[in-house]
Amino acid sequence: MSNLPDEAFRDTIGTIDEEGNRKFIFPKKPSGKFYDYRKWVSYFLLIVLVANPFIKINGNQFMMFNILERRFNIFGFPFWPQDFYIFVLFMIVGVVFVILFTVIFGRIFCGWICPQTIFLEMVFRRIEYWIEGDRGAQIRLDKQKWDAEKIRKKGIKWVIFLIISFFIANVFLAYLISSDKLLLMIEDGPRDHISTLISLLIFTGIFYFIFAWFREQVCIIACPYGRLQGVLLDDKSINVAYDFVRGEKETGRAKFNKQEDRALTGKGDCIDCKQCVNVCPTGIDIRNGTQMECVNCTACIDECDAIMDNVGLSRGLIRYASEDEIEKNIKFKFTARMKGYSAVLFILVGILLGLLFLRTDVEATILRLPGQLFQHKGDNISNIYTFKIINKTSNDFNDISFKLVGIKGTLNVVGKKNLQVPKQGMSGGTLFIEINQNLLDSDKTKLKIEVYNGDKKIETSTTSFLGPRSFD
Repeated sequence: MSNLPDEAFRDTIGTIDEEGNRKFIFPKKPSGKFYDYRKWVSYFLLIVLVANPFIKINGNQFMMFNILERRFNIFGFPFWPQDFYIFVLFMIVGVVFVILFTVIFGRIFCGWICPQTIFLEMVFRRIEYWIEGDRGAQIRLDKQKWDAEKIRKKGIKWVIFLIISFFIANVFLAYLISSDKLLLMIEDGPRDHISTLISLLIFTGIFYFIFAWFREQVCIIACPYGRLQGVLLDDKSINVAYDFVRGEKETGRAKFNKQEDRALTGKGDCIDCKQCVNVCPTGIDIRNGTQMECVNCTACIDECDAIMDNVGLSRGLIRYASEDEIEKNIKFKFTARMKGYSAVLFILVGILLGLLFLRTDVEATILRLPGQLFQHKGDNISNIYTFKIINKTSNDFNDISFKLVGIKGTLNVVGKKNLQVPKQGMSGGTLFIEINQNLLDSDKTKLKIEVYNGDKKIETSTTSFLGPRSFD
C-alpha cells in the first residue's frame, strides 16, 4: 500500500527465516462467526468431494478424470476423446469464473473452497489441535526433547495423518480410474493389481508429505493462483483487509491502556496485540496490506473482532473491504472491468450449453477405405467403408444395423451378423455398399446412413460414394 513506508516484508515470506531455512507455523486455533461458517461450508464440500466419484447419473460417474484413456465425466456427462473440445471449454469457463470471482472478491476461493485449505485447516490441523493442543502447547512440544510424551503425541498424529492420506489417495484414484474399477480392485486384492497398489502408495506419500510437512507452502510457493491474484486485483476488489485509516489514525497503533482516551491521544484502534498474526495459517501480518500469501480465510477477522469486543471498541478493524472503501470511503461498485469479464463468461457459458445440447450420446463414423477405388459388379458400383460406433450411454447395444436413406442400394457388414457395442465402449468394422450406377448423379454422391439398435434409430451418419465420372 502506498502510504505504508516500510515494504521490506514483501522481500521474504513468513515461512522462511533469515538463514533461508523452513520456519514452521503454529497458528492459533481460530474461533468466531466466520470460522463457524467455514466449518459448515468445508464439511459440505468434504462430503461432496468424497461422494462425487461414487454418485451415478444415468449410469455415469458424476465426476471422473481418466487422463490415461482421455475419458472424463463432468456432472454426469461423459466426454470421450472426440468431445475433448467441450471438456476444454468447460475448463476455460471455470478459469474465467475464477478470474471474475478474484477480480471481485480476491482470493476468497482459497480460504473457503480450495481442497488444499479445507483438508489442511478443517481436517489435519483440527486433529493436531486435538492431540497436541493450541498454539502455545504446540510450540512447547516442538521445543521439547524427544521424551515419551512427545513420541506418543507425534506418533499418534503421524499415524492418523497416514491413514487419512491413504483414504484421500483412494478417493483421488476413484476420480482417475473410476470408482467401479477401484472397488473391483479392492475386491480382487492387491496381488492382482500391483501397479495400481504402487500408484496408490505414491499418492498416499504425496498427500502425507503435503499435509504433514509442506502444508501452507503449497499456497505460498507451489500454487500459481497467489501470483495470479496480483495481476487481477485492484483497489476496487474486496479482500480481507486491515482498516489502516482507523487502525493507525494520527499517531499510529499502540498497546491498550484502559485509563486513556485514544480519541484524545490520536492513537489508532489497533492495540498491537498481534493476535491476527498468531492466528494466520500462512504467518503473515495482515496489517501490512494485501499480500500474496493471504488466502482470505477470515481467521484474522474473527480474532480481531474478539479483541475489539474485549477492549470495548467497535468491530470491523479487519473485515471484507476494498482499498477504495477503506481509504476513500467509496462503496463497492460493479466496474466496467467486472462487466467485461461477466460478458465473456456469459458468452462462453452460452456456447458451452449449445454444444452440450447438440452433443449426442452415440457417434457413428463411416468413411471410405483409404486408397480403394470403386468396383464394378454388373450394373452396380461397390464401395468399401470402415465404420466406428461410440456408445457413450450406460446401456449395451446388442443389435446394431445400418440402413441407406434416400437412395436404393444394398449395405452389407463384413463378417458380423450380430454387431454389438458395449456401454461406455466402441466397436468398428468394415461394410460394403452397392448402388446401381444409373442412380448415381455424380462421381461423388452424398449418402445418408441411419444406424439402428434393434428398431430404434440411434444415429445418422453421412459419407460419400465414389462412382465413374460419366455414365452411358
